[in-house]
Amino acid sequence: MSEPWTPIERELAEQMRGNDIISVRQFRPQELRTLLSIIERFEGDQAGLLRGKVLAALFFEPSTRTRLSFESAMARLGGGVIGFANAGISSAAKGETLQDTIRIVENYCDLFVIRHPREGSARAAANATSLPVINGGDGSNQHPTQTLLDLYTIKRRLGRTTQLRIGFVGDLKYGRAAHSLVQATAMLGNDLVLIAPTSLRLPKRHIAELDVLNASYEETADLPNAIPTLDVLYVTRIQRERFADPLNYERVKNVYQINRAAVDTGKNELIVMHPLPRVNEIHPDVDASPRAAYFDQAKNGVTVRKALLALLMGAVR
Repeated sequence: MSEPWTPIERELAEQMRGNDIISVRQFRPQELRTLLSIIERFEGDQAGLLRGKVLAALFFEPSTRTRLSFESAMARLGGGVIGFANAGISSAAKGETLQDTIRIVENYCDLFVIRHPREGSARAAANATSLPVINGGDGSNQHPTQTLLDLYTIKRRLGRTTQLRIGFVGDLKYGRAAHSLVQATAMLGNDLVLIAPTSLRLPKRHIAELDVLNASYEETADLPNAIPTLDVLYVTRIQRERFADPLNYERVKNVYQINRAAVDTGKNELIVMHPLPRVNEIHPDVDASPRAAYFDQAKNGVTVRKALLALLMGAVR
């Protein structure tokens, strides 16, 4: 995308310089649309854009896609990465507080991405430093950069991010990726179908947010009847690590298992998404379907995160 930046894009870029990305709630609908246009500009080569800058990637929880795509994005922009992928090898294992960790590491970097099991941890980290902080997932709360790459994938596959019927299936109680995307897609004016067993329904606080937005949504446990009506099927893993009682996990772990035959009952334009990793909720026979979009999501993570890193560093062309 070689066209000159629009005034609206320039305005948003200036607004994001030096700031944090903690939640999708910090963006208005028009800002989300503008941000997706900016992200498209980062499909090409921006080598050297962040030369000399250092990203601190602090992952207190396991991660493959988020951590590696941030590291890849920073490397492709010419910057460096420090940090850890296991809290057990950091001073947190010795009892150091998150705030103290941030205050120490800020001496070695220019911005942070943090993943932590505690809700609100990204905000706490941002409050402890003047450097930009990106939320790479805080407990079962938010995962805003996943939402941006999800929206970017929808836009690239379907040509729009509004006036769609989007089904969210699986763990809607603990799934932070679903929580963030439900909020964003509601803000953008889509119809939502929330598909989950009673024990894994979207929490009441998120339902209340949908009501404030006057969003169009319905709750159901019936996946087969929902699929033919959808433009997007967003599948989530039942997260064993979020269950306090293992027996409760055993009761619901296989509640939805989606195969090629189920997907083929959908519209020709239907896309199937998943933040990954998957366990057995999407059968491998779906991978060869033109409707499968989950590996595109993972690929798009690098482009999205390149854009975000450059924006927060004020290094835009």
